[in-house]
Amino acid sequence: MLFKGVSVKTVRNRLPPLRSVLSIFSRARFWFFLFVVTMVVGLWRTANYTADNYRKYYCFGPAKSPLDMSMNEYSRWNAHHQTPVLFNHHEPIEVNSTTVLDIDLNQAKSTKEAAKNKERILIVTPLRDATFYLSKYFELVAQLTYPHELIDLAFLVSDSTDDTYGALALEVDRIQNKPDPKLGGPFNSVTIVRKDFGITESQDVQTRHSFEFQGPRRMAMGKARNYLLSASLKPEHSWVYWRDVDIVENPKSIIEDLVKHDRDIIVPNIWFHRYNKDGKDIEGRFDYNSWQETPEGLALAASLPKDTVLAEGYQQYDTKRKHMATMGSRAENPDEEIELDGIGGVNIIVKADVHRAGINFPCYAFENQAETEGFAKMAKRAGYGVYGLPNYVVWHIDTDEKPGNLGERPANA
Repeated sequence: MLFKGVSVKTVRNRLPPLRSVLSIFSRARFWFFLFVVTMVVGLWRTANYTADNYRKYYCFGPAKSPLDMSMNEYSRWNAHHQTPVLFNHHEPIEVNSTTVLDIDLNQAKSTKEAAKNKERILIVTPLRDATFYLSKYFELVAQLTYPHELIDLAFLVSDSTDDTYGALALEVDRIQNKPDPKLGGPFNSVTIVRKDFGITESQDVQTRHSFEFQGPRRMAMGKARNYLLSASLKPEHSWVYWRDVDIVENPKSIIEDLVKHDRDIIVPNIWFHRYNKDGKDIEGRFDYNSWQETPEGLALAASLPKDTVLAEGYQQYDTKRKHMATMGSRAENPDEEIELDGIGGVNIIVKADVHRAGINFPCYAFENQAETEGFAKMAKRAGYGVYGLPNYVVWHIDTDEKPGNLGERPANA
């Protein structure tokens, strides 16, 4: 049906001739246009063929359910396939460096050339009612020849009834902020730890060195040392130098002198000066806690209850142990070594990794010893070497020890 006024003839007259239509297909522009349209449509369809379409035909895993696998089949499959992980590459992961630490303890080496290798030293000193000794302590420490920038100082102030904390603060301020440039300058850092343990016994010589007080005192000292160690030992430390506050004289190169032996644990001989009425200097033997074990000592320990602390250097427990304090001569080779089974705490050089391995100061009876003597026993049980230098002397303050505590052992020589 055609519209009014329109006939077949009029429509045929308006159509282009067949020859004109065929001429269109013979033109290059037509085929180029057709090629472009085909490419655009093809690319559009490819872009819309998303990963969801591929997942219809691809499966991660074997051609059976994991529930139908045997254990061996499941192990073989997991050994050669990885679980696919999809990453959002537009949102990278960021590590917050203020809350994540990467510590490499392989870098903390303890060698005989510590200063040359720039190895860090931690000097640790427990303090109780120590105001009287602090001035001399810092005078000697300031004179140490080991590079001060490689030394960290740490103190534990506990159960003091005097002004130990205030005096310590003044000395630290002086040595760090007003150091003598001729003596090596300030130290790398100073740490002060405060912790009370409820100790009320007097610090006078009669009480502190009495036989009855030795067990409780040494267990309390072991606890104090462990608190100080745990609070101050850092990953960068290679050596730990335990130094009592009441040393009055020592070689300025003591760190280098002891470190060069490259021993796990090493101590010097501890003596003291005592002047008689004529002014004559008598070199007293002080530290009877550094000793070599004997069959009599082992037998005595075996006869005691396991929780009894055997206090060495007192006539109540005659162990017949060989005390380093009675050995040696300052005229002999200062580098001569002897093996020890127990040590005193006045001056100890320890490789930091010994402490990191868990060798600390027992605040209980370990093989009937506590504190530094228990420390030596524990270290030897773990396979570490404990050594002493009988001819290398560090001088302790004269405590006017009562000769009766020593029985037949000489207090001076």
